[in-house]
Amino acid sequence: MATILLLVISNIFMTFAWYGHLKNHKSSALWIVILASWGIAFFEYCFQVPANRMGAKAGFATAELKTIQEVITLLVFVVFSWLYMGETLKWNHAVGFALIAAGAAFVFAPWAARV
Repeated sequence: MATILLLVISNIFMTFAWYGHLKNHKSSALWIVILASWGIAFFEYCFQVPANRMGAKAGFATAELKTIQEVITLLVFVVFSWLYMGETLKWNHAVGFALIAAGAAFVFAPWAARV
């Protein structure tokens, strides 16, 4: 559970680092936005790296950790784009995200042999 919580926190930081500047800083110099994003991304790494270590120690394969991270990224992104950016989720976005979630289900497939 700690792995999931840390991944959620790291994804919140990363989403703001990657997309937060698009709301109020479109006219800012690119180099300033890049430096600010790197500063925010530092905190993402402070949560991401421990999350992956804890998850690996708990028995998650790296493919499973990456899949968990990607699903969390989509969930965080949907909330971010709705609440912060004021955008709405369109039907084609929902279908695309659902297909990604279906792919993630195969990573954790109960019918797959565990090594």
